[in-house]
Amino acid sequence: MIAAVAVFRRFAWLAGLALLCAAGPAPGQDYQTRARQAILVDADTGTVLFAKDEKAQIPPASLAKLMTMELVFRALAEKKASLTDSYLVSEFAWRTGGAPSGTATMFAALKSSVALENLIRGVIVQAANDACIIIAEGMAGSEGAFVDKMNERARELGLADSRFVNSTGLPAADQVVSVRDLAKLARHIITTYPERFAYYAEPEFSWNNITQQNRNPLLKMGMGADGMVTGWTKESGFAIVGTARRNDRRLVAVLAGLTSESERAEEARKILDWGFRSFEKIHLFDAGETVGEASVYGGAKPGVALAGKSGIDIYLPIGFRDKLRARVVYTGPLKPPVKAGDKVATLKVWVGEELSQETDLFAAETVLKGGIRRQATDAAKELLFGWIPF
Repeated sequence: MIAAVAVFRRFAWLAGLALLCAAGPAPGQDYQTRARQAILVDADTGTVLFAKDEKAQIPPASLAKLMTMELVFRALAEKKASLTDSYLVSEFAWRTGGAPSGTATMFAALKSSVALENLIRGVIVQAANDACIIIAEGMAGSEGAFVDKMNERARELGLADSRFVNSTGLPAADQVVSVRDLAKLARHIITTYPERFAYYAEPEFSWNNITQQNRNPLLKMGMGADGMVTGWTKESGFAIVGTARRNDRRLVAVLAGLTSESERAEEARKILDWGFRSFEKIHLFDAGETVGEASVYGGAKPGVALAGKSGIDIYLPIGFRDKLRARVVYTGPLKPPVKAGDKVATLKVWVGEELSQETDLFAAETVLKGGIRRQATDAAKELLFGWIPF
């Protein structure tokens, strides 16, 4: 693994970013929360503003429904499903997640058919377990087959600490998530399916002549909150994935291990308010601007310029500019041809000792295989300096 030094030219105070700075407090170190696990992320940049035991694996409860909805939204986006599709309410769905179950339900009637859009509202607004199972059976033939797709998709999205056993989040052995994974999943849903994300702000939903209120306590606080989901298990306590937008900023907070509904609501409100109040936005690079260079073994050029696909910004605690350090990290040296647009590196930015943000970097140009002289030169480097291509 080679860490190439990034080229920072925009601001004088960025000149030392690639150098290790003196250890300093991590962003949010002075913030305290009663949650056992917590993370606060800027939704647009991915900057981690606060983290506490964020990789711990915990039972997801209804927070698992975010993964169920991701599969539904993806199927709609790919035209593999339609909002007007109707799915049958099986006896398994009715008994496991419906009225007889004593769990959160939309009270779908046994052997009735329900349109997908109504099932989506049941899941999102009412946390309905029957709706999850009805969707899983309707889309994949069985809940087990649907769960296989959930886990496959979780791996594709990089949810390294999560494993799903059912579509509902109902207690099950070996079913775990982390608050870090949930924040990543929430950001993905918000940015990838904005028209579907609007369901999360609906205040209530009625089915079978029963009206239920949205379970998200943040929606009624007048703080810009517009989603997403709450959950509870005896083992992991009260949990929430919440998001709010103020002006042009959106934050995502995930908290778990709280002791009551009221504590969950208050801690979520407090961390979001703190996040909006305590950070400043720093612009690092324009879209397409060279961030650094990666070495190319045997290429027509010795290196390839790297850039982000869009502008790169980061949110810092106010007064923390001197705590920044960053590196461009890639596995290399790269082997030609390297094509313009190839994802080849990551810009990692630390604030103090805390990894705050990771941004994909792409080749800004094409570098083809070099001639005999270039290959010989790089071979000599390999021989003399142990520069071994991967």
